Amino acid sequence: MRMPAILGLAAFLAVPALAHAQDAHGGMDHSKMDHGAAPAASANVDPAYAKAWNEALASMHADMAVEPTSDADLDFLKGMIPHHEGAIAMARIELQYGKDPKVKALAEKIIAAQEAEIAEMKAWIAERK
Repeated sequence: MRMPAILGLAAFLAVPALAHAQDAHGGMDHSKMDHGAAPAASANVDPAYAKAWNEALASMHADMAVEPTSDADLDFLKGMIPHHEGAIAMARIELQYGKDPKVKALAEKIIAAQEAEIAEMKAWIAERK
């Protein structure tokens, strides 16, 4: 199949998919939406909590953006460390703002487990040098 035929077929198949996607979202125009922005806190959310939560998520996502190399193992380790650090930050926010003792106990377990795994991953990275 030649390139124009492939492009024509792709366009033909895409039209129903686009129509369905627009119907599924109630015809909303998503072109002006900033999907990368932190969600705004509603009026009844503690602003200090919302700020801490959004900063923890933004930091984790930014730090996880590891430039890929030809070493998948190293890329995985370098991406997972900030992922685990993000889990720790979220757990600490739970300890500060949460109320449920069971969830707070889980947050403490998460901190211990993630700290141990971070140390293990950093040691593996050091061994690779």
